[in-house]
Amino acid sequence: MPELPEVETIKRGLSKFIIKQRIKNIEILCEKSFVGAPKSAISGATIIGLRRFGKALIIDLDNEKSLMIHLRMTGQLIYDPQDRKERYAAGHPSENFLDQLPNKQTRVIIELKNGTLYFNDQRKFGFIKVLETAKLAEEPFIKKLAPEPWNITPEELCRKLQKHQNSPIKATILDQTIIAGLGNIYADETLFMSKIHPSTKSGQITKAQTEAIIKNARTVMEKSIDSGGSTLKDYKKADGTKGDYLDKFAQVFNKQGQPCPVCKTIIKKIKVAGRGTHFCPRCQKEKK
Repeated sequence: MPELPEVETIKRGLSKFIIKQRIKNIEILCEKSFVGAPKSAISGATIIGLRRFGKALIIDLDNEKSLMIHLRMTGQLIYDPQDRKERYAAGHPSENFLDQLPNKQTRVIIELKNGTLYFNDQRKFGFIKVLETAKLAEEPFIKKLAPEPWNITPEELCRKLQKHQNSPIKATILDQTIIAGLGNIYADETLFMSKIHPSTKSGQITKAQTEAIIKNARTVMEKSIDSGGSTLKDYKKADGTKGDYLDKFAQVFNKQGQPCPVCKTIIKKIKVAGRGTHFCPRCQKEKK
């Protein structure tokens, strides 16, 4: 599943191509991949903007409707311009990622004025949902999202941590109803930079540590967005290339067995709340 920086990268990339384009036609090849309203609800509308809520991409239209797109595990958004000079692809790569389209993984085809947007999804877990723009905030998926690191205050996060005081801090900050946007990679990197052991009980986190979590979460995610995401082998950027955050900036994630960049202690990998977790035993000492 894409992390928030991957979706932000896709949003920025596609914006250059599809804003101000009119939707000429929609072909639905899989009914479960296009929900919320019939295709007639958006046919003829013009794209006026792209937004993001957590890991959901929002395409706003000029007829007071919006498309909420979630790529889930294997989704792809591929834009083919009319002149066929440059395909713009984002999402889970597959063997036929840049082959002839539509293909056997194509679920929805949106024909635009100057090109075609394909929604591909091998496992059919993703979706495009038509919503009324004015009621986006009421959509259950969006409504339950907590503020992202850029919008949450230390006081608010402190209160939430105390409500989950017996849960490991790693599990707590992965909860999208507590703070939105932190996936497994960014949680590990954030806790390393904050010098907090991932198994520390949330109720033991001090105010200063809470401030550090927010500050460092912003830093790691901004770096990842700037580098096009944290792709390992699953997700690609909107131009078809992989994000390079892990190569350039990651300090502990997927670095088990290697020396810590700060103190040279060997980085370990453990399980916390069922998730593979990377940390430095010296920089992130466990509280007894």
